[in-house]
Amino acid sequence: METEFLWLMAGSIMEPVWVIALKRYNDTRHLMWGAVAVFFMIASPFCLSMAMRTMPVSISYAVWTGCGAVFAMIAGVILFKERVDRLKVLFVTMILVGVIGLQLTGGV
Repeated sequence: METEFLWLMAGSIMEPVWVIALKRYNDTRHLMWGAVAVFFMIASPFCLSMAMRTMPVSISYAVWTGCGAVFAMIAGVILFKERVDRLKVLFVTMILVGVIGLQLTGGV
C-alpha cells in the first residue's frame, strides 16, 4: 500500500474523532474534550495535506470526506446508538465502492 493512501486513511479516521470530541465537549463543557477536538481538527487535514503531495486534490478530498463520513456513521451507531436503516447502509456501501474503485483504477 502506498504511503499517500496511508496518510489519507489516517486523516479519514481522525475526522470523526474530532467531531465526536466536539459533541462530547458541547455535552459536558469539559476542556479535555475541547483540546482533543482541536488537536484532531489540525491533525486530520494535516494528514490530507501529506497525501496531496502526490495525489490529485479532487481524488484525495473525495476519499477523505467519503471515508470520514463512513467512519462517522459507524461511530454514531456504536457510541450514540443512532438508527441505521437499509437506505443508509446502501448509500454508505456506495461511498465505499467509490473509494475502492478509485483505488483500483489508480486514482488513489
